[in-house]
Amino acid sequence: MTVRSVRVAATKRPTNVSLRSDLIEEARQLDINVSEACERGLSEEVARARRERWLEENRAAIEASNAYVEKHGLPLARYRMF
Repeated sequence: MTVRSVRVAATKRPTNVSLRSDLIEEARQLDINVSEACERGLSEEVARARRERWLEENRAAIEASNAYVEKHGLPLARYRMF
């Protein structure tokens, strides 16, 4: 599954987070923008959680569809050219 990153023009809000001090120090030495890195990581985690939630909420429909195809085949298979 491909994850597409969508940048949304949203206002930023100061937030306090606790991070390991050795990690912060190494990030600074490597000229990594900690705020951007945290935002990117949080964005990826939100996308992962959304995918998991969607799959869970739609699990019954997915299973029903898979069972139908397993029993009857693809609905429009006779029109396939390959």
